Amino acid sequence: MTQPASTPIPANVPRHVAIIMDGNGRWAKQRSRPRTFGHSEGVEALRRTVEAAGDLGVEYLTVFGFSTENWRRPAEEVNALFDLLRLYVARDLDKLAREGVRVRIIGEREGLQGDIAEIIANAEAKTRHNDKLNLIIAFNYGGQDEIARAARRIATDVAAGKLKADDIDPDRFATYLDTAGIPAPDMLIRTSGELRLSNFMLWQAAYSELIFVDVLWPDFGKPSLEAAIEAYQRRERRYGGTDPEPR
Repeated sequence: MTQPASTPIPANVPRHVAIIMDGNGRWAKQRSRPRTFGHSEGVEALRRTVEAAGDLGVEYLTVFGFSTENWRRPAEEVNALFDLLRLYVARDLDKLAREGVRVRIIGEREGLQGDIAEIIANAEAKTRHNDKLNLIIAFNYGGQDEIARAARRIATDVAAGKLKADDIDPDRFATYLDTAGIPAPDMLIRTSGELRLSNFMLWQAAYSELIFVDVLWPDFGKPSLEAAIEAYQRRERRYGGTDPEPR
């Protein structure tokens, strides 16, 4: 993860990059292989991208691993996605911990299989003191579900007298989200050529620069991430104002 001295980190690198990892199934279909093969190769793309993010100076990398809508897929595919999380953590957790990566999981944890919940808790505990790169995995996550859960917690606190309704503003609301304490994504990438957010980080991406690329996720890696960052650097971020916002 350490950037070689001969290759300086580029200026104006987005602090937080979020990625919708899309196209595993199509990648596998193009090769006449099952969708599960595409997901397996997608894990390899994740490994490459995590390493590249650290090399390029990204501080936060959030990836969409498993959505609340993915439960509608065939049971075999859902189980395969869970198995890949198990495999990724088993193979990479020690390496991530050594290299200063902090792993955090966002999403609904209630109802997850017992060993998955344990895997998540262990990964977070083992890496909680790391600070070179924050790897945030959105697992069993949906943006609308996250906002609804936050609203329920706020309503509970208001009813209990812990919070006044007049105190609720965007900043306070954000503290009830899964991403509390994490800066909003500067750039959100979606692979595979699809042009939608698919219920990912709906609140947090309000002013993110959206980058849509045709690359299928299993083919994604450092060159693709560098190209996306270069596109980001050519843009002027205004946040609703008339003058560009300094990065």
